[in-house]
Amino acid sequence: MFISMEVITATSNARVKAWKKLAKKKERQKQGQYLLDGWHLVKEALLANQKIATILVVADFKHASELAAFDFKGEMIQISDNVAKALSETPSPQGIFALVEIPVAADVELADISGAWLFLDGVQDPGNIGTMVRTADAAGFSGVVFGEGSADLYQPKVVRSMQGSQFHLQLHVGNLSEWIAAFQAQKFPVFGTELNEAARNFREVGQHQDFALIMGNEGNGMRADHLAQTSLNLYIPLAGNAESLNVAVAAGVLMFQLKA
Repeated sequence: MFISMEVITATSNARVKAWKKLAKKKERQKQGQYLLDGWHLVKEALLANQKIATILVVADFKHASELAAFDFKGEMIQISDNVAKALSETPSPQGIFALVEIPVAADVELADISGAWLFLDGVQDPGNIGTMVRTADAAGFSGVVFGEGSADLYQPKVVRSMQGSQFHLQLHVGNLSEWIAAFQAQKFPVFGTELNEAARNFREVGQHQDFALIMGNEGNGMRADHLAQTSLNLYIPLAGNAESLNVAVAAGVLMFQLKA
């Protein structure tokens, strides 16, 4: 079906080698692109009008008619199954990829920020990040800020785990101390998460339109300096014998409880 396109069949092709390098952060920064793997992500990017430079697709791609309906004007390249397997980090590639331009970091007017926001304080596990971003999307949050020490926003596992929700929210990489200060300057509550004597049961703080929720590192929790900045620190009472909740599970409970 893809007759007029350039065809790449060899995994030794120079362009294929360059695309494979996008798994590394320094190469993503150098090339200014990242790779989407799979039809769901590519479709979500097309629907969200992301800046897609190139779409790579196998000859017998089963959603070809749906892809054609988008009338994509960028570069389209047909690849072999072997190339698809070389590019994918999944055991059964779907046969479609997109090379998306990494957006230039937008200047954010922190004084004008509003809505519900999730701050990631050194969260490193891609699965946890993806679950939290998808939950923030589902709960009606405005955006997510990747703070210091958090996994790279465009890391392949993070991209795949977010499942397209990254195109429905504002995502920023930023200094959490500055973001916390900006929320507090507008009298918006900033909720931390730590179990201590001063912490409040999450059910006792009501619901809010404008606020920030900070979730800390999987092993070490929030940074002490960020804890010291918060309006209030919350905890989730555990009725059973489990020692703690997974950070993404806890974030989901809190996001739906806090968001008005």
